[in-house]
Amino acid sequence: MKNILIIEDETSIAELERDYLEINGYQVDMEHSGDEGLKKALTGNYDLIILDLMLPKVDGFEICRKIRDKHDIPILMVSAKKEEIDKIRGLGLGADDYIIKPFSPGELVARVKAHLSRYDRLLGSRAPQTEEIRIRGLLIDKSSRRVFVNNQEVTFTTREFDLLTFLASNPNRVFSKDQLFEHIWGYDSVGDIATVTVHIHKLRDKIEQDPSNPQYIDTIWGAGYRFKI
Repeated sequence: MKNILIIEDETSIAELERDYLEINGYQVDMEHSGDEGLKKALTGNYDLIILDLMLPKVDGFEICRKIRDKHDIPILMVSAKKEEIDKIRGLGLGADDYIIKPFSPGELVARVKAHLSRYDRLLGSRAPQTEEIRIRGLLIDKSSRRVFVNNQEVTFTTREFDLLTFLASNPNRVFSKDQLFEHIWGYDSVGDIATVTVHIHKLRDKIEQDPSNPQYIDTIWGAGYRFKI
C-alpha cells in the first residue's frame, strides 16, 4: 500500500482528499501546519506528498525545497494562487505538479495515480541490470567476462563468450545462423556463417556434460539454435 502525506491547513479539504485517497487504496497521514508537515515529510516513509502552498509557520515553497533536498518522491503542490509566477516557482523548486484550487477529488486521485505510476517506472529504469546469468550449473559473469561450469572456471575466446552470453540472455528463442553471425561478427567481418556452427560446437565442448546430447544449446533443424532453460 502506498503511503501519502497531505500537508493542508484547511481541515475540511484535507479530510476530503484523505477520504478519496483511502477509498482508492492509499494509506494517508495529514498535517495542518507547515512546521509539523515538514518534520513528518522529512522523517516519515512516504511515496508521495500533497503540499498546500499557503501554510502557517512554514510555507509550501520552503517545505518543497527542503523535501527535495532529502527525498526523491513525487510532490503535488496545490494552491488557490493562480498566478503563473507561483506555478513556475513551485515547479522550479522541484514540485512534480501544481494543481489550482478548487479541483475535484477525482482529478486529484487521477494525478496521484499517474505520478506514482511514473515514479515506479522511473525506479524500474534505474534498477541495476544483473551482471550474472545463472542457469543450472552454468554461471556467466558479464562484468568480468568469466564463465563457470559446475563451479569450475572455463576459458572462452572473445567471440565464444559473446555468442554464449547472447544466447543465454535470450533463452528459448531460436536464432538462425545469419542472425547470430550478424549480431556477433557483423556482416562486414571477414568470414561466413559457417563460423557460427564451429563456435557452437566449441561452446558445447566447454559447457555441456555430453556435447552430443546438449542440455543448454539445442539445434533446431532448418531454423538455427536455441539456448534452453
